[in-house]
Amino acid sequence: MEQNIFQISIVVDDYDKAIEFYTKKLHFDLLEDTFLPNENKRWVRIKPKGKANMALLLAKAKNETQRQYVGNQTGGRVFLFMHTDDLERDFANLKKHNIEIVRAPKQEDFGKVLVFADCFGNLWDLIEPKA
Repeated sequence: MEQNIFQISIVVDDYDKAIEFYTKKLHFDLLEDTFLPNENKRWVRIKPKGKANMALLLAKAKNETQRQYVGNQTGGRVFLFMHTDDLERDFANLKKHNIEIVRAPKQEDFGKVLVFADCFGNLWDLIEPKA
């Protein structure tokens, strides 16, 4: 048996704000942005550059219950983990775009890591694994 997770939904308060942040500041690829008129919503998918098979579905919060989880989908814990081939390059990019660095780069047994917050407050681990 072979299985894999190909997509994760992330609750946002504004599609365009999310697309702007992820594509212009983190340099993700916009895979799809389709309006679904019967549901009055958009189907928006993004992914990091490179060979990543995993995509994020940007799901706009549609009620107060969902809005309370924007930026806090994991109760304040790191939500998403992303590998990079050059942490220093990406750290410079985060600083250039005034993205909040929650934990500065640090060398760990598994490689270099830093924690940043996206424009909604979700925490990300950015990891350059040891060679």
